[in-house]
Amino acid sequence: MTTKSAAPAARATVYGYPRQGRDRELKKAVEGYWKGRVTADALHAVAAGLRRANWLELSGAGIAEVPTGDFSFYDHVLDTSVMVGAVPGRHRDAVAADATDGYFAMARGTQDVAPLEMTKWFDTNYHYLVPELGPDTVFVADSTKQVTELREALALGLAARPVLVGPITYLLLAKPAPGVAEDFQPLTLLDRLLPVYAEVLADLRAAGAEWVQLDEPALVQDRTPADLNTAARAYRDLGAVEDRPKILVASYFDRLGDALPVLAKAPVEGLALDFTGPAAANLAGLAAVGGLPGKRLVAGVVDGRNIWADDLQKSLTTLGTLLGLADRVDVSASCSLLHVPLDATAEKDIDPQILRWLAFARQKTAETVTLAAGLSRGTDAIAGELAANRAALSSRAESPLTRDPAVRARVAAVTDTDGRRSRPYPERAAAQRAHLGLPPLPTTTIGSFPQTTELRTARADLRAGSLDAAGYEERIRAEIREVIAFQEKTGVDVLVHGEPERNDMVQYFAEQLDGYLATRHGWVQSYGTRYVRPPILAGDISRPKPMTVRWTAYAQSLTAKPVKGMLTGPVTMLAWSFVRDDQPLADTARQVALALRDEVNDLEAAGTSVIQVDEPALRETLPLRAADHPAYLAWATEAFRLTTAGVRPDTQIHTHMCYAEFGDIVQAIDDLDADVISLEAARSHMRVARELAAHGYPREAGPGVWDIHSPRVPSAEEATALLRKGLEAIPADRLWVNPDCGLKTRGWPETRTSLENLVTAARTLRGELPTT
Repeated sequence: MTTKSAAPAARATVYGYPRQGRDRELKKAVEGYWKGRVTADALHAVAAGLRRANWLELSGAGIAEVPTGDFSFYDHVLDTSVMVGAVPGRHRDAVAADATDGYFAMARGTQDVAPLEMTKWFDTNYHYLVPELGPDTVFVADSTKQVTELREALALGLAARPVLVGPITYLLLAKPAPGVAEDFQPLTLLDRLLPVYAEVLADLRAAGAEWVQLDEPALVQDRTPADLNTAARAYRDLGAVEDRPKILVASYFDRLGDALPVLAKAPVEGLALDFTGPAAANLAGLAAVGGLPGKRLVAGVVDGRNIWADDLQKSLTTLGTLLGLADRVDVSASCSLLHVPLDATAEKDIDPQILRWLAFARQKTAETVTLAAGLSRGTDAIAGELAANRAALSSRAESPLTRDPAVRARVAAVTDTDGRRSRPYPERAAAQRAHLGLPPLPTTTIGSFPQTTELRTARADLRAGSLDAAGYEERIRAEIREVIAFQEKTGVDVLVHGEPERNDMVQYFAEQLDGYLATRHGWVQSYGTRYVRPPILAGDISRPKPMTVRWTAYAQSLTAKPVKGMLTGPVTMLAWSFVRDDQPLADTARQVALALRDEVNDLEAAGTSVIQVDEPALRETLPLRAADHPAYLAWATEAFRLTTAGVRPDTQIHTHMCYAEFGDIVQAIDDLDADVISLEAARSHMRVARELAAHGYPREAGPGVWDIHSPRVPSAEEATALLRKGLEAIPADRLWVNPDCGLKTRGWPETRTSLENLVTAARTLRGELPTT
């Protein structure tokens, strides 16, 4: 970059912002509404206040064009279903009776009506509600939310840009509705959907929108020529709509590839592209198509998914190259800042020298504004910011936290033998059956039991110093005793200790591993009102001492039944952390795997015969492009085996995955070489069991029969019916009975009844099995 600017003044913008508020006010208001403590009017007032605060904050920081429509009570894809009238038939009466209650019924279900299926938003840990569509779907425009929020921002005197899920991505994310043939393609409904989008665009134009952003992240995935032709037709038709706002089509999370020339030629006024990570290839792709003459380019050069300070000079170099490829270049983060916490300066427990390495949403906003200023006015205008940025990057690169010679030597010494069990699965299975003595269709849970208010209060009291360590540990022991006693009384076959000591399935381990940093306020939305605090994987990883052994051993001392040891696997430890970006992920995964291997071996030495290593993020972290799958799956499955392969043949290794599309990674699931896998299956009606069967999966599996992300209590008859579907795909001698996921977010009353029904279902079907 030169010190003089020949370009038009660049503007800074963002695609979206964290919704929850500084103190998670939205979570508290929504959950209060569900419990009847907050009125609908009060709920909507809290939401309006949070939107206003976000917009004023962004504008005050120098964002020239704020996003609207990105705010949601639960999920922006569900909001899109409402916008286009795609309400499932089973929820229409509820939506007609009360729009707010009906909205939450679609998200969470009711005792009588199942919710929409939920799965991961591309390769993130955010979950969206899957649209249900069929040949009879009729779309009807309802732009109330989008228009209302735009008008709120405009009333503050702000330039605002509504952000909508684009029509192609919406249809590609959808699935056939229950009762519709599985081979139905929702994309065939495009001609019905486009007039609805045209109507929404017209409504937004009438309300004062100059620009509208249509997000099309599905176009960064591998798309067929037919898909691309459909996308071209969609934007040809939308571009021809009269009296519409200018259209900005946005993609993110990866490179566009063959979709880039399609969008470059489309009759829209602008593109917003990701230029971080693998999406940096968009730079060469843009040059190859001759740039975007006559169009606006919004350049996502600040990583919107990780928390490391941007390399401002590197981003300025990219922006300088882009100046010659579009009529106008504006600056943004690479995607919505929904995926990062709000403010790094709130972290008072992190060393100030380390804190300057970090950039949460507010810091990323400031980086974006700085880059826009540098692009517009030259580097002299931001000399101070560039100097501080160089110092922060240098501090991180030279920190002893990032390199531990002992850890690196251990990784270098790993051999292929370290990642292989000592006996093949059939021999292990026979040894495990003899050792464990379990009945057919054994019952278990995934790991966690309800995290009650009392438990959270005890943890807070310990942090505050009002409860000493001895008092806290006795509270945990009492909870474990209650959980074990309940499971024994209910008749569960393989027990868990309930994880009362754990704040989160990743954070709990991160706080005990060297090389990790924990936050106090780094909340990020996972789904609905569920927020997590991803730890920061900042340096080389090692385990100073055992992390779970004493609690698992204590639980085992209370019962003659096997108690599972419960660990989070290496891929999930990476996926649900903000992971270091200064070395290959495969190297980091091996470090984490070796630390967890020590824990697995110590659990076994303490008498634990069943050990579960959860990998719910294995599918989530799968790269979006098929060409990148083999390399990822090779190191991901290797890391799991490195964690688990050191145990005896009669020690049973379980793993767990939930809420993802498993059909395209069944071979990788097989390659994990776990003895038992449990997976989500209740909302998807046992689809995963059929996928395992089609693959010829040879090991034991527990497709879930209780959707724990809904407050519904499944009856024994419902669980039995799902198990019958499971038995159609998986033989009885290899089928387990379990919920979809852990029970941390559920209450005790529903947990008791649901598990009793689950055990009843297993016993019913056991009684129908042929005797030998």
